[in-house]
Amino acid sequence: MHFNPIFIVLPLLTVLTYSLGLALKLEDFKLLVKKPLSMLVGLFAQIFVLPSVAFAIAFFANLPEVFFVGLVLIACCPSGSSSNIFTFVVKGDIALALSLTAIGSVITLFTLPSIMALCVNYTQSLGTGAVLQNKVTLPVGNLLIQNFVTLVLPVLLGIATKYFFKNVALKIERVLSKLALPSIIILATIYFLKNYSKIAEHLDKLGLSVLLLVLIAVAVSSLLSRIFRQSGKTRRTIVIEVAMQNAAQAIAIASSPFVFNSEIMTIPAIIYALFMNIVLLTYVAIVKRADKQLEFAKDQI
Repeated sequence: MHFNPIFIVLPLLTVLTYSLGLALKLEDFKLLVKKPLSMLVGLFAQIFVLPSVAFAIAFFANLPEVFFVGLVLIACCPSGSSSNIFTFVVKGDIALALSLTAIGSVITLFTLPSIMALCVNYTQSLGTGAVLQNKVTLPVGNLLIQNFVTLVLPVLLGIATKYFFKNVALKIERVLSKLALPSIIILATIYFLKNYSKIAEHLDKLGLSVLLLVLIAVAVSSLLSRIFRQSGKTRRTIVIEVAMQNAAQAIAIASSPFVFNSEIMTIPAIIYALFMNIVLLTYVAIVKRADKQLEFAKDQI
């Protein structure tokens, strides 16, 4: 009997999005006024720069159409909910992290379908799909409906739960926040094992492309933060928010029978989920070591 992991990923994505609704506060959106530059730097890097970088990498790497679209897809997604955990560990700006996640999720509801439609049209014009004999098409209407059901409705439900049942919402949010990162890892593992042979076959060029995307995400977000003279605390937050993409959403869109219906297209998101955690855990270790060295230097004065 053929098992389709989409029956795991869609409910999981819905639950994770519901937890975002539980965590949202009005103050999260007020940061657009209180810290406009920090918000604009983070949103610009994530929503415009990262998809552009992914497109450029896919183009110069001459990726097959299904991987070309898959790489751009993971770059178009908003930051994952587990980014807030990483931000807490590096003593970043938690309020900014929540705001970037929340507002980024709203904006990408509109930017993701638009960018993906352009990407699919471009790759079709190149005719690269024959490499995997898997021509990519995008039913934009189905994508909008799926995003509404799995992203908008759960957030609204989370907000309503918090409004009417505040104490219950706090308890649920505490539990779900701890499950975010393990859930993504388990999900990526399921798809990895199911598509192991295809991943191994294309890991060389595709793996390098994905790793390059993660590293450039870290480098560009850090550079933009420095150019606009953001504090170290803010810079750390923006780096994590930009580099940590919502792999569950990318996998859900790629493998959904209502949208791309392609398990092969999930491979860039699967590899990204692995690499982004390795790179960001390394980044966290470097940041924490630098903090310790700074504290030691201060104690010696």
